[in-house]
Amino acid sequence: MKTRITYLIAAMFLIASCSDSFVDVDPQFPSSETFFNSEQDYQNALIGAYDLLQTTYLNVMLGDIASNNTLAGGESANDTPGIQEIDDMIHTDENQQLRDIWGWMFAGVNRANFIMEFQDKTDFEGKENVIAQTRFLRAYYYFELVKFFGDVPLVVDKRVVFGEQFDLVRNPKAEVYAQIEADLIYAEANMPYVQTDVGRATKGSAQALLGKVYIYQEKFSEAATVLEDLINNGPYQLLSDYSTMFENDNENNVESVFEVQYTDEEGAGFGCLQCSEGNIAVGFNGIRNYSGPLFESGFSFNVPTQNAYDAFELGDNRRDIAILNIDAWAAETGATFSTGHEHTGYFNRKYIARQEGDLNTPDANLTNPNNYRAIRFAEVLLLAAEALNRGGISDSRALEYLNRVRERAFGNSDSNLNVVGNALTNAIYRERRVELVGEGHHFFDLVRTGRAANAIPGFTPGKNELFPIPRIEIELAGNNWEQNPGY
Repeated sequence: MKTRITYLIAAMFLIASCSDSFVDVDPQFPSSETFFNSEQDYQNALIGAYDLLQTTYLNVMLGDIASNNTLAGGESANDTPGIQEIDDMIHTDENQQLRDIWGWMFAGVNRANFIMEFQDKTDFEGKENVIAQTRFLRAYYYFELVKFFGDVPLVVDKRVVFGEQFDLVRNPKAEVYAQIEADLIYAEANMPYVQTDVGRATKGSAQALLGKVYIYQEKFSEAATVLEDLINNGPYQLLSDYSTMFENDNENNVESVFEVQYTDEEGAGFGCLQCSEGNIAVGFNGIRNYSGPLFESGFSFNVPTQNAYDAFELGDNRRDIAILNIDAWAAETGATFSTGHEHTGYFNRKYIARQEGDLNTPDANLTNPNNYRAIRFAEVLLLAAEALNRGGISDSRALEYLNRVRERAFGNSDSNLNVVGNALTNAIYRERRVELVGEGHHFFDLVRTGRAANAIPGFTPGKNELFPIPRIEIELAGNNWEQNPGY
C-alpha cells in the first residue's frame, strides 16, 4: 500500500458521467445545511476536489499527440477517432475527447468552488491550509482550461447549477489568468513546503505553477522572482539517477514538486474511464500484445516519432529512459509484440505499464498506479532559465540552471553550453523538449512560443493555437458564446 493521500471519491462527490456537460457536472452535492460543519467535512470535500486531477491523463496524452512528439497510434485509424483527429489537426467542435477535458476540468472547478462557497461557515485550526489547497486546485483546473480553450467562463466561489448557464459568458483569458494568479499567490503564502499527507499541494507546487502561469503570459520578471525563490529556498533538487525517475517505487521523490496520485485499488470500465483510480494513459501508451520482461501489454497509443527520438544529442542518457526502442529491446531480451496503427518502433517508456508482482492490479491498462509527475524540479530550473533569458534579466544565471539539467543528462560537464541571447533561448527550448518528452507539455510550448506552425504537420495558424469549445456546451448556453476562430 502506498503511504500517500488517495483521491478516493466520497459518495456525495460521485464523478460526473461521460455524458455530463459543463452545466450539470456533479449535480449531487450534499446539502450545505448538513455539511461543512466540521473539519472532516472540509477535508472530505477537498479530497473530492483532488479527485479530478486523475482525469488529466487525457490532457497529458494530447499535449504530446497534438505536437510533433508523438502520433496517435492505437489499433487502427478508427481507434478512438477523437484522438486520431487531434493528431491530424482535423478536430472539430464535436470531438469527444475535447468535450471530456472541458467537462472534467470544470467538474474540478465546481468542486473547488463548492468549498469556497462555504469557506466561512466553520472555523478550525489549519483552515487556511485547506483553503490554500482548494485555491491551488482551482487554479490548476483553470490553467488547463485556458491552455486548451482560451477564453472560458470564470466562476469564483460558487457552484454552477443547471439553469445558470444562460447567464454565463466566456471571460477573456486575461481575467482568468488574473484569478489563477490570485489563487496561487494565496496558496503559496498559506501552505508549507511539506504537507502531512504526501501528495497534497504545497507552497513549492504553488510557486512552480505560478511561475509557469507567468511565463505563459510572458511576465518574465515576475516568473523569475518566484521561480528563483523556489530554487534557492525550496526543498527540491534533481534526482541523481534519472533512470529511476518514473518508476513506481520512486514516486514523490526529492525532484517531485507536484504529482497526480494514482493507485491500483479500484477498477473501471471503458464506459467510464474517469472512474478509475489508476493512470489510464499508462495502458493507452503500452506495447501491443507484448510478451517479455519488465513491461505489460497496452494499446499502443501516443507513440513517439523518429523526430522526437532524434532530438536527443549523442551521449544524452535520457533518451533510452524516456523512449523505448522496441526493436532494440526485443533483440536484446527476446520479447515479442505486435504493431498497431502508425507504428514508429518507439514507445513512451516513462509511462508504459511495468510488471509489478507485489501490486494487486486488476487490469494493468485501467488501474495502473504510476503517478503523473506533473511538475518536476528539472522543469522549474528550465522555466527559470527561460524567464531570465527571455526577460533580458541574466543569461549567466539562465545558463547555470540549464547546465544543471544537462550535467545530469550527460553525466558530466563536458556537454555544458556557453551561449547567450537567441542561441540560449533556442537551447532552452530544445532542452525542455528532450527533458520533458512524453509528459504532455510540448504542444503548449510550441504554441506559446510561436513555433507550432513550423513544427506540427497540418497546423493552421490563427486556428490551431486553441481547441474548439465543444458544440454541446455552446448549445446548452443558449448559443450565446462565439466559437474559437477557424472552427
